[in-house]
Amino acid sequence: MLAVVDPAVRAEADRLTGEDLRAMYRDMVLVREFDREATSLQRQGELGLWPECRGQEAAQIGSGSALRPRDHVFPSYREHGVAHVRGVDLRELLPIFRGIAQGGWDPVAHGFHLYTLVIGSHTLHATGYAMGIQRDGDVGTGDPERDRAVVAYFGDGATAQGDVNEAFVFASTVSAPVVFFCQNNQWAISAPTTVQTTVPLVDRGAGFGIRAFRVDGNDVVAVRAVTEVALEHARSGAGPVLVEAVTYRMGAHTTSDDPTRYRERAEEEAWRRRDPIDRLRTLLLAEGLATQEFLDGVDGEARELAAAVRTYCRALTKPPATVMFDHAYAAAHPLVAEERAWYEEYAASFDGPVASSSPSAH
Repeated sequence: MLAVVDPAVRAEADRLTGEDLRAMYRDMVLVREFDREATSLQRQGELGLWPECRGQEAAQIGSGSALRPRDHVFPSYREHGVAHVRGVDLRELLPIFRGIAQGGWDPVAHGFHLYTLVIGSHTLHATGYAMGIQRDGDVGTGDPERDRAVVAYFGDGATAQGDVNEAFVFASTVSAPVVFFCQNNQWAISAPTTVQTTVPLVDRGAGFGIRAFRVDGNDVVAVRAVTEVALEHARSGAGPVLVEAVTYRMGAHTTSDDPTRYRERAEEEAWRRRDPIDRLRTLLLAEGLATQEFLDGVDGEARELAAAVRTYCRALTKPPATVMFDHAYAAAHPLVAEERAWYEEYAASFDGPVASSSPSAH
């Protein structure tokens, strides 16, 4: 565990109650079971791909639970835990990875944007959204019902992308109310963090004039406290914050990846002993904040969720191809209408007899 040296962070940690800890434990267990079930469904051919978040539950639940309803999140593609605490039905994440939808939930209703698969690009979207909040006057008013902030989630590998560094420049120079939350899970697919940077990622903040924190990403209490402080800093109008949550991707990058080709078993075992769920469970029992009945109840709830996820996924059907045109723009667009009409005519051409494919027909 990384020591808490910031007094404000320590104060936030001390404010957490047993109820807070039990709620975060429940969320972490549910998300892990959902993640396990989604991985299994991909192996059964029900999903085309799945990005695991196993091992990163504390980083996601801890930070996500610090958000207020009016805050807005820009996730990458692995933030299943954040989606859960923002009220997104976890099952609604599945159509994306089944290849039948581009989203599935209302970003405004949940304060949780659609998943972004292009590495790092959404940090610029988050910064632009934060600049809009700033110009709307919803920053630095001192009114907790009005002040807002934005959080952009990304991994250690994304810090090498130009978009992320450009977002840092924009956010810093205009004091945008955005928290850049980097989940340093040690690996950018097969590239370890040690070949991506020569200094701790948290030190990048100083170079851009951004306040920065480094936190044990497997300690949900520390993550929650650091994120509370970071969000308050942003909402107050003091500018952006960079948080580096040091964690570990216990599973594969995605189900198309084989981490045994580039990771040592000893490394995986060392991090497995730091499992965020095991750590919180140990704390709850040691402090008398949870009973075995509570823990068993959460496990039962997780099994029920897994069953519901299986049923939902297997019942998904392929939508008509024309849905690709439905939300290209917020308002009607003549080019999209033209392309839709062309596609519909093209698709209708297959309703009749299929043309011969023999050489004499060409």
